[in-house]
Amino acid sequence: MIAEVESLTPVIAILCPAIASILIVLFGKWPNIREGWTMLAGIIQFLIVISMVPVILDGNIITCTFFTAFPNVEFGFSVDAFGLVFAITSSFLWILVSSYSIGYMRSLHEHAQTRYYFCFAWAIFGAVGIALSGNLLTMFVFYEILTVSTYPLVAHDQTPEALFAGRKYLAYLLTSGVFFLAALIITYHISGTTDFVNGGIPNLAAEASRAVLVVLFMLFLLGFMKAAWMPFHSWLPTAMAAPTPVSALLHAVAVVKAGVFGIIRVVCYIFGVDLMHALGLGLVLISIAIFTIIVANLFALAQDNLKKRLAYSTINQLSLVIFGVALLTPEGIEGAMIHIPFHAFMKITLFMCAGAIMVASGKRNISDMAGIGRVMPVTLITFTIGALGMCALPPTAGYLSHHLLVHGCEEAGGAISYFPYILLIAAILDVMYFFPIIYIAFFKKPEGGSKLKEAPLFMLVPIVITATCSIIFYFYPDLFYMSDLVETAMTSLNIGGGMHP
Repeated sequence: MIAEVESLTPVIAILCPAIASILIVLFGKWPNIREGWTMLAGIIQFLIVISMVPVILDGNIITCTFFTAFPNVEFGFSVDAFGLVFAITSSFLWILVSSYSIGYMRSLHEHAQTRYYFCFAWAIFGAVGIALSGNLLTMFVFYEILTVSTYPLVAHDQTPEALFAGRKYLAYLLTSGVFFLAALIITYHISGTTDFVNGGIPNLAAEASRAVLVVLFMLFLLGFMKAAWMPFHSWLPTAMAAPTPVSALLHAVAVVKAGVFGIIRVVCYIFGVDLMHALGLGLVLISIAIFTIIVANLFALAQDNLKKRLAYSTINQLSLVIFGVALLTPEGIEGAMIHIPFHAFMKITLFMCAGAIMVASGKRNISDMAGIGRVMPVTLITFTIGALGMCALPPTAGYLSHHLLVHGCEEAGGAISYFPYILLIAAILDVMYFFPIIYIAFFKKPEGGSKLKEAPLFMLVPIVITATCSIIFYFYPDLFYMSDLVETAMTSLNIGGGMHP
């Protein structure tokens, strides 16, 4: 029996970046103090979030309600195991990206740094709010906060390219918010609630026709356009006009993870696996995922700009999460859940490496990076670790989540039992566009003499930490309680898991 534990802990965790944003503005003229508040808030938030783990692993949920917005719809928080996975990932990586940002922004003498740190804090406020939301209404509010707070970050450079990227970003994601709101309203009209329920809202199927439920699910998919599934993906590569720490935020910590997190919430906690099976929606979702996985990888092959190649890789990896949950099998769903933090650590490593190369050398295109691994060995070795993870190769976390997805296909049976070949094709394509980068960096002779050196320690240390974690997860998937939390989430859904033999 799941017990509800009333506590203000989720609110305090969420308020950390909001309070920090005020202090960032107040101390904007003193960079050391301003950035000190950023780091301190990140550390405190992470410690508060991680402190909730024992209560959740005991099979409880932590709740905090503010007010009743509509009958049976309360604005508040409900912390469960799956939400805590996303919250731990976001809060921990905020600390590392904040450190990285200090080295990056100061090395390039970036303008408007106070605004940058202010918006970054509100982006994490939105991401952790999404993670800890107890229902669709609360999630929607924080989902929109995340969209609005990240716009100034995407458009930070204020060049014509950056301003266009910002407008495109808003056009896509504010439109997606309209679809999300419509889905929220219809869900409430049908069921009288918007709460996340283990196994799905019980009366959803009884109160609506098949056609209405299919339309509702498609509205949710459009509402979670942050997941960048094709053809609603082009905002993401365009947003690479942003500073590299922002790209890391978009691709690893907050925005795109909020999209796939929302899709898993809808599948497992609004519709439920049984209803998804009955409506045949798993096949719809898996078709979208497979199309996106293959096409995104083909686009990645054609990119010479390193950040854009990584952007299309992200689109591919996000659809692996969608693929896993679309299987509607225990190990498929478990693989989807655990790939959220695993991918976050691996992909943030890659983006921070790209930024380190740009700061140290000014190089953005892969074709210009001949021999750069010889003068920036730490950066390129950590890049190699992240790339191995994207290719699902050991000893990285990516191998574990892909292993679960393969078993999820086998559990599904029928034609789906052959889908591991699609995952194999996707991994081969990953190899085809990641390994040439490694070859160019380490085995091609640099053109002319080079006085390059590694990026500042503020940038290098976070890269080493995330790359190291990507390997540690392979041997110890319970780092930061990740595998235990996922297995607890699977138990609450009454779906078995297979992370531990």
